[in-house]
Amino acid sequence: MNEQPQDNIPLTALSPDERARALERYQILQPHLEHGRSLTQVTRNCGLPRRTLSRWLALYRRYGLAGLARRGRRDRGQPRRLHPELQPIIEGFALCKPTPTAALVHRQVSDVARRNGWPVPNYRQVYRIIKQLDPALVTLAHDGSKTYRMTYDLLYRHEAQKPNDLWQADHTLLDIWLRHEDGKLVRPWLTVIMDDYSRAIAGFRLSFEAPSAIQTALTLRQAIWRKPLPKWKIVGIPSVFYTDHGSDFTSEHLEQVSIDLKMSLVFSEPGMPRGRGKIERFFRTLNQKLLCALPGYTPAGRPADRAVLTVETFEAELERFILEQYHESPHSETGEAPQARWERGGFLPRLAESLEQLDLLLLMVAKSRKVRPDGIHFQGLRYLDLTLAAYVGESVIIRYDPRDMAEIRIFHEHRFLCRAICAELAGEVISLRDIIRARNRRRRELRQTLQERSRLVDTLLEVRRGESHGDEPTPSDELTITSEKLPERVDSPRLKRYIHE
Repeated sequence: MNEQPQDNIPLTALSPDERARALERYQILQPHLEHGRSLTQVTRNCGLPRRTLSRWLALYRRYGLAGLARRGRRDRGQPRRLHPELQPIIEGFALCKPTPTAALVHRQVSDVARRNGWPVPNYRQVYRIIKQLDPALVTLAHDGSKTYRMTYDLLYRHEAQKPNDLWQADHTLLDIWLRHEDGKLVRPWLTVIMDDYSRAIAGFRLSFEAPSAIQTALTLRQAIWRKPLPKWKIVGIPSVFYTDHGSDFTSEHLEQVSIDLKMSLVFSEPGMPRGRGKIERFFRTLNQKLLCALPGYTPAGRPADRAVLTVETFEAELERFILEQYHESPHSETGEAPQARWERGGFLPRLAESLEQLDLLLLMVAKSRKVRPDGIHFQGLRYLDLTLAAYVGESVIIRYDPRDMAEIRIFHEHRFLCRAICAELAGEVISLRDIIRARNRRRRELRQTLQERSRLVDTLLEVRRGESHGDEPTPSDELTITSEKLPERVDSPRLKRYIHE
């Protein structure tokens, strides 16, 4: 009674489970079909009702082996004895926010059915319709588009075509407690830069401070420049630097660095970490293969009972793991060791002109300032150098290291000018005598320049007078001409300054 009347369906149209079920039934009927045993004897052996065996036998003789397969109802999954307009209403109530219970939906649908004179559905019918809703539709309705995209969106995985074509960067708070210099237990932050093509680690940095633009710049400096370790050969400037939307990555300083290095800066979609899955996979590998074997490892995030590792010891362990184990082991996706894959092809990485230039770009933040009579004012501090005496009132570019604000580097018209110091931070004091001496020197230079320009002008005027001296009349002739052409004096009325004059 629970099976749909059979159609002439070929055996190839059945699912593996249906074919297995048909073969199982045939094996029960096999003694009767091949050995001539009666259905009564088969019934005693298998324990099934004779009526069931008779029905199976009729289906086999009519449809063959496909007839023994259990066929579902054509209306399976569709509510029976339910008004057709009620199903979309039930689904609509179930998809409302906040998520309603099945009992609440049943009460609401029952009210709608009574008002329209339709048969009132029972609770089981309503519950079945709710459970048969598309999970993607339920996720979109109840959890929002962000969760839906994370769970059901089809992804395109970008793969770099060559080494240094794309680098990824990210931070993570490690699940290990280290002993700080002051004796406290602290969890360190790890910043990692990875080459997308080879999965090799180009640079990393440990810090007890939260991620910042300067931490990213320091890691990028290590990644770009040559390493002191011969095994670590990943160097160069990437074509694309791919990061998330953290404030440390979207800073103005990093944007200036990317322009100076001719490196495209690309950000992942905000709130969508799946675009950085490769570097997140490295963090998981780090947890599973290194951190879990070290003292102080606590995945729950609670402080460890004891931590015997210092930052220096842990950094040495991390460096050894990356260079000797991670870089030398075949990657699960590429099938090659990251170091060997990066070196394959013999390409020439693009490097900075010098380490000093790289330091100026990465470690020195550029700002525009004007030279004042008492120096350069920046961040509430005053920076002074005797060279600035000749550039008072000029606009200059300063570069500073946020880790050391004691001095700044000053550039004028793209040329390095001097290093100015802050006396309060550097511990150096420029005396008043030095300032007076520099001021007087600047004044003497200006006066000397003014005298030279005045002498040059006087020389030019004397030359012009000498050239026109031959054409000038004699003094007696000049007096004669002047007396002849001098008009008679006419008394002009005197200007009245007051009304009573």
